[in-house]
Amino acid sequence: MTEERELIVLTDEDGSEHEFEVLDVIKVEEKSYAILQPSGSDEDEAIILRVELDGDGQEVLMNIEDDDEWERVAEAYDTMLFEEEEEEENK
Repeated sequence: MTEERELIVLTDEDGSEHEFEVLDVIKVEEKSYAILQPSGSDEDEAIILRVELDGDGQEVLMNIEDDDEWERVAEAYDTMLFEEEEEEENK
């Protein structure tokens, strides 16, 4: 059975639209982060964006400027994936 993932379209600074699959949304240190992968990509690489609320209360995705913050989120996601793989192997 194939798992359906949510698709979103993001517009870059040049105005070009790019479609991404939402792999997961995780919480690290009380902040939410979206783990995204370009739609149709076979690569294991993903991008991480922080989920924030704008002035109207709408969710917006923001780049993570702080390298330490990015590393913490990437490490938390890697740990989560590793634990899920171990659970699958132990079934």
